[in-house]
Amino acid sequence: MKRFFAIVMVLVAFATAVVAQPRPEYPRPQFERSEWVNLNGEWTYTLDLVNTGYERQLYNSNGFADKIIVPFCPECKLSGVEHKDFITGIWYHRTIQAPAAWSNKKIMLHFGAVYYEAEVYVDGHFIDRHFGGSSSFAFDITKYVNDGKVHNLVVRANSDLRSKTQGSGKQSLRYNSYECVYTRTTGIWQTVWMEATNNYSLDYVQVITDIDQHQVIFTPRYYNTTASNTLTITIKDEGKVLAKRTLAQVEGMPIVIPMKKYQTWSPENPKLYDVEYLICDREGKVLDRINSYLGMRKVHTDGNKIYLNNQPYYQRLVLDQGYYPEGLWTAPSDEALRRDIELSMAVGFNGARLHQKVFEERYLYWADKLGYLVWGEYPSWGMSERSIEAHRNFLPEWKNILVRDRNHPSIVTWTPLNEAWYPDNVQYPRFVKDVYELTHAIDPTRPVNTTSGGALVKEYDISAMHLYEQDPAKLSKKAYNPETGEFRNNRIRTKPSPNNSISAGVGPEFEKAPFQHEKYRGGKPYLIDEFGGIKCLEVTPTKDVAGKERKTSWGYGNSAVTREDFYKRLEGQVDALLGLNEYIWGYCYTQLTDVEQEENGLYYYDRKEKYDAARLKAIFGKEPKVKAAK
Repeated sequence: MKRFFAIVMVLVAFATAVVAQPRPEYPRPQFERSEWVNLNGEWTYTLDLVNTGYERQLYNSNGFADKIIVPFCPECKLSGVEHKDFITGIWYHRTIQAPAAWSNKKIMLHFGAVYYEAEVYVDGHFIDRHFGGSSSFAFDITKYVNDGKVHNLVVRANSDLRSKTQGSGKQSLRYNSYECVYTRTTGIWQTVWMEATNNYSLDYVQVITDIDQHQVIFTPRYYNTTASNTLTITIKDEGKVLAKRTLAQVEGMPIVIPMKKYQTWSPENPKLYDVEYLICDREGKVLDRINSYLGMRKVHTDGNKIYLNNQPYYQRLVLDQGYYPEGLWTAPSDEALRRDIELSMAVGFNGARLHQKVFEERYLYWADKLGYLVWGEYPSWGMSERSIEAHRNFLPEWKNILVRDRNHPSIVTWTPLNEAWYPDNVQYPRFVKDVYELTHAIDPTRPVNTTSGGALVKEYDISAMHLYEQDPAKLSKKAYNPETGEFRNNRIRTKPSPNNSISAGVGPEFEKAPFQHEKYRGGKPYLIDEFGGIKCLEVTPTKDVAGKERKTSWGYGNSAVTREDFYKRLEGQVDALLGLNEYIWGYCYTQLTDVEQEENGLYYYDRKEKYDAARLKAIFGKEPKVKAAK
């Protein structure tokens, strides 16, 4: 009996540990291996605010004094730290041990994302370094851990937001958050894991679904290749094999598999097909097995319209910042990622512009599963538009982001840049051209909204403007003037504001060489991809219960007084844009939820209901009444 209870207690303890581990799900649903170890949970850490860690040889650490919960950043509540000031450097430590079954495997250490620069050490040995706070990366640690022993893993992360050489997104460059910029995220902020692979394993596969020629094109990339190994690709539908092909391992050569019968993926029918990649040696021994999926769909532009599966498709998007009260950039759970999409769909949207943040792959998985269109975006705010170093940092990270996410059917547009306000005539146009060409080279299947709002340069597939005019009649007039045929130009600011920490320090030379703005003249899709931002005093009053002014509450334009005023203004704005659908092909409303002091969301920051969902859905669910011009 005692033994029975002992076994029960062990099982209870194990179950509790499993439940307690934060973000336990596999982080790459489109490239899933079965042999992996989740390293989320309790680590130790120490701050290194004046960069003395090397002198103190912290890379040799076997544990620091303070504890932190990974993958949550030290600024947030879920990490257990909540250090709100700037963090220029932080060191992490935990022990790792490769399972005995991995003795003949290649062992990769993966990081979903670390902001901003990361260095990795095992038992004091430098492994490698990664630049970029939003892209995933992995290092080969086989020779350091493949002995069954316990090893010390140390990760150093550093960030210099105010240098203007790294994209900060909506992270505040001031001590406090303010207006539409929020609390910072530093260090590890996505899942860390170890994975068993093989020297001949797949690194990644580019998948292009071609519905016009009824085929799928797979282009594999391996760690190493040999002609004696084979790659088998199998496409299944609920267990039934639809197509299968086996070829010798060849680096970078496209593999074309016909699809005779299939359903296209769309918000109305988010049909996904399972894919299995299998690598075997000449004796038939399995070296690598990866489970994935794909959605058969096509996105393209023609004239002023965006098409989905060769049909004009009007996009009713919402701006989603991807912030959480307790986790900031990191969702508290996988369920929270799915819930945000469901909240958006519940009020009538068919997609979202993922704003100034690269969302984790689990979010894209749920968008794929639920049938939700998304625009992928880089957190470009905070970078100097003239800085060659900032451009140098941007390009390789953006490439990595495109490679990681380009197979997700839910992504229908890339938006590399947002609101460039103080460009010059030399470095900025050069940079934008590089961004546009790189994006199409890495992913030729999607349109590129090169710069959303701000400075317009001639390299773009979609022109998307920001307009927060609150009066519906004026909104319509400013968005497009049918009498003159003029589309709204982006605003280009002539001087940086000394109070704007994002732009301060650009320099007086701007006035000597003002940016030559490219005028939008039609012929390509034109969208208002930021509008609304309506704040309502009935739900977010400007005064507290004592009658004192709330200094932190912020929103766009003048506030609606009551919920009824809000509904009336909102419907007027949406109707105004829908009425221009011969010229404007889609919109994006600001925004899904409140975020800290920005209180213009359709839901509260904690995702609780703020307005009547049925009334919102009746407004945002409206389709254009007039067919778009060809």
